[in-house]
Amino acid sequence: MSLWRTIRAALEGVMLNKVRSLLTTLGVIIGVAAVIIMLSVSAGAEAVIADQINALGANLIMVTPNFTRGGVRPGAGSQSQLSYSDISAISAGVANVNGVSAERDTMQTVKGGGNTLDEISVLGTTAGFQQVRDYAVALGRFITDEDNDRNNRVAVLGSDLATQLFGDGVALGQKIKVGTQEFTVVGVMKPKGVVGNTNYDTRVYLPLQVLLKKFMRARFGGDRVGVIYVSAANRDVMASVQAGVTDVLARRHDVDPSSPDFSLVTQDNIIEARASTTAAFRNLLAWVAAVSLLVGGIGIMNIMLVSVTERTREIGLRQALGARPRDVQFQFLLEALMLSLVGGIVGVLVGVGGSYLFGALGSMRTQLVPASIPLAFAAAAGVGIFFGYYPATRAARLDPIEALRRE
Repeated sequence: MSLWRTIRAALEGVMLNKVRSLLTTLGVIIGVAAVIIMLSVSAGAEAVIADQINALGANLIMVTPNFTRGGVRPGAGSQSQLSYSDISAISAGVANVNGVSAERDTMQTVKGGGNTLDEISVLGTTAGFQQVRDYAVALGRFITDEDNDRNNRVAVLGSDLATQLFGDGVALGQKIKVGTQEFTVVGVMKPKGVVGNTNYDTRVYLPLQVLLKKFMRARFGGDRVGVIYVSAANRDVMASVQAGVTDVLARRHDVDPSSPDFSLVTQDNIIEARASTTAAFRNLLAWVAAVSLLVGGIGIMNIMLVSVTERTREIGLRQALGARPRDVQFQFLLEALMLSLVGGIVGVLVGVGGSYLFGALGSMRTQLVPASIPLAFAAAAGVGIFFGYYPATRAARLDPIEALRRE
């Protein structure tokens, strides 16, 4: 029996009952579509995480204090927290550093332009903030080292906050009240939007020293900074910069560098930590896709077994006319493969369309992974071959005489 005749016989077998064949492919369609959508959702989530972390700035190293019970770490001379003077020590003592900045924040009522806004984020920072965070000024200037050294009462407003306070008017040179303290607006930042859970455009930026002295109580660590950001010159020197920061701060805090009273975290560390959550979500979706493909495969095997039973006389007749057992096996294996491949093609179309639709209508970002298409298609073909093998083998083993006797 020629290959073409076998293929034609298999196609005729599939088309014999179109509705049943279509229903049989549903499981494969759902499984293939689930694979593509699953990978696109996962890739989209990872891209969002990476964008958010990278939006903080380039090649960042974040230095945060370690706390033990009571906020004090054992060790003679240990400062237990990060201080304002650590910033200049890092700048002077660590090579390959583009910028160093520190931050501490509080929530205050802000008044200006006849408007009062409650629970506004007020961030105390340093001159290096712009370079470290890659955040530009639209009007005026940012906070300078002189502002911190002289405790100048100046403020820089986020773009949205400037509009909320002064509308379409000019904010530069205006007076605002932060809590009970009065400040002069010297700059307005360019729009940056929300990064992570922080809206940069609704903040007030003050000199760090002013914020520490006017808004923080000394008994609660009023002279300490919450985090120090160090921007490395490039990714290749990240390791050496981390080692340099560790050495400088360990000497200043009089602690063992192997067990310091501070922690260093890079953007890659944060991305990897958040990616583990995404991986768990991806694994869950992978199981859903696998179960769908399994159900689709069982459906194909079930229908093929029914088809073998219904077409027993046909099989016997083909064998009597010269078809070999392997020809019969190949024919039914082709039928199963055709069903799974049709399901795979439709599933790919549904998956690609569903990925774009899910991203457009849903709140989660999706990013189509090109490799998912051949992967899903190969999975569909594998399902057809695996679950079609047993029915095809059973058909090939039928005795032609017994098959011809079957009514």
